[in-house]
Amino acid sequence: MTNKNSLGLVFFPAFDWAISPDHPEREERLLYTMDQLMEEGIEDIDSIKMYKADIATEKDIERVHFCVPDVKSRLTKSHLVSIGGVTKAFDLYFSKEVSKAFALVRPPGHHAHKIVYGDRGFCIANIEAVALEKMRTKYKDLRVAIVDTDCHHGDGTEDIYYNDKDTLFISIHQDGRTLFPGTGSIDQLGGPGAFGYNINIPLPPKTGDQGFLYALENVIMPILEDFKPDLIINSAGQDNHYSDPLTSMNFSAQGYARLNEILKPDLAILEGGYSIQGALPYVNLGIILAMAGLDYGNIKEPDFSPDKVGQSPQVTAYIKDLCNQVMYRWKNKEALAKEAFSQAQVVRKDKQIYYDTDGILENQKRYFHICPRCSGLDIIESENDRLTFVKAITLPRDACPSCEAKAYADFDKSKGHFNFVYLQDKKNDKYLSK
Repeated sequence: MTNKNSLGLVFFPAFDWAISPDHPEREERLLYTMDQLMEEGIEDIDSIKMYKADIATEKDIERVHFCVPDVKSRLTKSHLVSIGGVTKAFDLYFSKEVSKAFALVRPPGHHAHKIVYGDRGFCIANIEAVALEKMRTKYKDLRVAIVDTDCHHGDGTEDIYYNDKDTLFISIHQDGRTLFPGTGSIDQLGGPGAFGYNINIPLPPKTGDQGFLYALENVIMPILEDFKPDLIINSAGQDNHYSDPLTSMNFSAQGYARLNEILKPDLAILEGGYSIQGALPYVNLGIILAMAGLDYGNIKEPDFSPDKVGQSPQVTAYIKDLCNQVMYRWKNKEALAKEAFSQAQVVRKDKQIYYDTDGILENQKRYFHICPRCSGLDIIESENDRLTFVKAITLPRDACPSCEAKAYADFDKSKGHFNFVYLQDKKNDKYLSK
């Protein structure tokens, strides 16, 4: 059997990492998938190859995160290998060793924000973002679209790229009013340097295959056509499945495969999905076949029936109206940005973040400095209920000389009540802390 696309699979189940022995996020998530792939003879298909993960470095993490107090204190070796698995997938793609790649790795990462105090939503480091920023040191001026299809809003990825106009972030998820992390409104459109390039599609509970594919074809694909990315990354969370124990959606393995066939991502990275036996082996197999350009029509869950993926007329009507609202915001983003920021020099965004695994409550004040010559400085002042006070300064990749000078001057003079002060210099690939 031959396939249309050469596909690289990077597999890392993290045998030595789990939040607890019976936690939903455990190694069996990938072991059942690997058994299914072996049973189906995936390794015997021409041009589908298995690869081992690389290992990320502290510098890789520091391009994206402010780990408090430092990377060594927050991340385990399993986290570094999981990120290295995604980096390996990127390298396979950019070196043209394969035409597409899928990183089946854990721990996941899309709930990890710029500042990291601990584990939240099973995530400590944003595996896609860390790998992508490493690639940007090799391949300049990448225009990237990240499409997050996990059932939970990709709040960490949103946080990292909120003011980055070169990274379009689209999250299609169960409405945050009904599910962790409680975020993902359609009105969260991005910072002043990238307004309109953060897109949320919060679907109602009990959305089935029909609703997901409608949003894909009527919102996601037209926006991607307008944006024209150099690279499409799918944060391939699989907890929208009708059998997932943590969510309330009605998506199927066939639906996931069809979504992948239409989306045509260059890279897929596994995120959530906790129906370990009933969904993941079949969804992963469907995604792999779709990415390879092979027939996935016979992939079906053992308990599948059409009623499991149905949705009510009310849900259908709601989704159509939602999609119209999202597209209105996309098409009118310049006018909406002018209305929102025309008189501002600094835009402040406050939020509260709860680290559900570690029980840490964080309060943030984030300041986006508007600059006519570049994306502007991004400064976070953060404190948590463990009495830790942090100042984190980000200098963007396109920083002008004036903003560069301001960033270093601010870093040099800042200490006061802050326990930790950090400077992430994306322009010169430097990271400072004190």
